[in-house]
Amino acid sequence: MSLKIRMARGGAKKRPFYRIVVADSRMPRDGRYIEKIGFHNPMVDADNDERVKIDLDRAKHWLSVGAQPSPRVHRFLAEAGVLDKPVITAQTKKNQPKAKAQERMREAEEARKAAEEAAAAPAEEASAEEAAES
Repeated sequence: MSLKIRMARGGAKKRPFYRIVVADSRMPRDGRYIEKIGFHNPMVDADNDERVKIDLDRAKHWLSVGAQPSPRVHRFLAEAGVLDKPVITAQTKKNQPKAKAQERMREAEEARKAAEEAAAAPAEEASAEEAAES
């Protein structure tokens, strides 16, 4: 049996509330689960203590017997200090700025380098004149 630690949606329309559950991976998202180990309420402020609550002892137990957390639950557990932060390895074009924005960034970088070179040139001339006078 393949176990997942994932979120099951509850709440009303446009007012989501999620239970963090341990379930068989073959069960539906909101279907039967083995144990409820916490909840996530996205409707409260991010700094509120009632936004995410997880029974960390039970989460550690289920992780030790092989349950795999979903990406969002993995992030919650990492914030709680149970797991390491998830590593994002896939580099896609979606996470890059668009072509015009990349062009503007390149132009800004070139302008910045030109300004640095222009500022460095008078300083080099002044140091060369001081060395010549000595």
